[in-house]
Amino acid sequence: MLAVPKNTRFTDTTGNSVQIGELATRLRPTAWQRRACGIGSKGFRVYDWALIDSADPGHQYLIRRSIHDGELAYYHCYNPHHAQFGDLVTVAGARWPIEECFGSAKNEVGLDNYQVRTWNAWHRHITLAMLTHTFLAITAHKTKKRGANKPSSKTNTTTQPAKPPN
Repeated sequence: MLAVPKNTRFTDTTGNSVQIGELATRLRPTAWQRRACGIGSKGFRVYDWALIDSADPGHQYLIRRSIHDGELAYYHCYNPHHAQFGDLVTVAGARWPIEECFGSAKNEVGLDNYQVRTWNAWHRHITLAMLTHTFLAITAHKTKKRGANKPSSKTNTTTQPAKPPN
């Protein structure tokens, strides 16, 4: 699935070449289905969705319409195995949490703070940043699951300093 601009042209099932944005305005009201594509910070993210077939049987176009302001978003779906409509909506909705994850990685572990000149150096930086972000996410999840005020059973809670080896 790939987000595309509204001026993307495709050939519909009748053989006409049309822009996806123009076609969206001509859809019948029955072409839209209201579905939730995931859970956001304010609850379920509910939109109206329409699926349009193209002349190529393995390709479809998905249109998302906001129920609040009518804003439209367009997706090109490579769907050779004919996944169900609900599955396509779920995949389209997965983009938001992924973007949130990368945004937090930029803020927390410096995913975007690199000055490298070679691919190997860039790859090492990105790999280390993503590994660090994964560690922090798992640690936060375990802490939340355990409760913030309860110490871990593996944590040393004594206040005496450790004796140095002789």
